[in-house]
Amino acid sequence: MKKIILPAVICLNLLLLLSPGCVPSKPTAEVEILPAERLVNKLEANRRSIKTFDGTGTIFIKTDKFDNKASFKVTLVKPDSLYFTVIGPFGIQLAEALVAKDNFVFYDALRNTAYEGTVSDDVLQNIFKVDLPFNELIDSFIGAVNLTKHLYKQPTKYSVEYDKYVLTYTDSVAQVTTTYVVDIRSLGITDFKVTNFSGENILEGKYSDFDFLENVAVPYTIELRNYKDDQSVTIKYKKMIANKPEISIDFQIPNDATVIKW
Repeated sequence: MKKIILPAVICLNLLLLLSPGCVPSKPTAEVEILPAERLVNKLEANRRSIKTFDGTGTIFIKTDKFDNKASFKVTLVKPDSLYFTVIGPFGIQLAEALVAKDNFVFYDALRNTAYEGTVSDDVLQNIFKVDLPFNELIDSFIGAVNLTKHLYKQPTKYSVEYDKYVLTYTDSVAQVTTTYVVDIRSLGITDFKVTNFSGENILEGKYSDFDFLENVAVPYTIELRNYKDDQSVTIKYKKMIANKPEISIDFQIPNDATVIKW
């Protein structure tokens, strides 16, 4: 498959993709300390309960070559639709992308050119500038962490430290250790870190400024760092809505646009 070579101005904007905040607290008397199995089951149930999501905000990215930010809007319909648009001054849409599991459409408004084709890891990385498969990309925009692989096994270590649960899983095959920190009251994951057996950081996530959407703690601020690629991404939402009764993605390519198949 050919790779999409996006114009520099669009790349700059789309490259911008990739202390705990305050959540209304439950009274201490209402807090139940959960065993590890129940905690993981509840966290995963909460993640899956968000079926649709609308958010607007600002995305920052910093690499060895880029250090910039852009305003954006994202609409997610699980499990198979992600709509992302970069917004310029005065609310002008600079670029739009509609990605499903199999197909994508990317529209460069400045050049009035659309790219259509089959989704691949290269396509996703070219559009969003993050090395994530489609499902993880969706979770990242919501500030969610997929714990499916931990549903049927006990953590290597489990503790309660002040107002946080701390779960640690060791993978001897991949030779990595993953640690999750969860707020006891909100049941929001505030931190996770993946390290190798030499103690070197591989991936890190921090989540803060939580609010409750559909009784699920969702962060307004998402910070991700990929140490391998020396890339950090911060998402700061201004507005979020989850599970709207009716949701649609209004994305139409202008009739006079140039369409390039990939």
